[in-house]
Amino acid sequence: QVQLVESGGGLVQAGGSLRLSCAASTRTFSSYTMAWFRQAPGKEREFVAASGSGGITYSADSVKGRFAISRDNAKSTLYLQMNRLKPEDAALYYCAAAGRVRTTQVQTLSVYAYWGQGTQVTVSS
Repeated sequence: QVQLVESGGGLVQAGGSLRLSCAASTRTFSSYTMAWFRQAPGKEREFVAASGSGGITYSADSVKGRFAISRDNAKSTLYLQMNRLKPEDAALYYCAAAGRVRTTQVQTLSVYAYWGQGTQVTVSS
């Protein structure tokens, strides 16, 4: 069982930045594929970015060039640096963990066995 705890959300003006963190309770953090998803009110949960165990990263087209995912395996922590935030980025952001994941599956919610409770990001226009 892996517990994930997100932090770093808050209220920011459009164009601003936030850095989300996700602390994982596992000593084998480096072996997990880690990802960020988000869910806005009335919308489905959607993929934002992922970091494979080998260091490869993936990002949704909507955030490419603005968001960057990274991980510190020594600290068992996942990060999401969000720059140039837009009102449409406002959502509850979730951290998720999975075992080995095929490249074609990194955006698929069902492959992630562990989820955090989420951290709220609000962007004012």
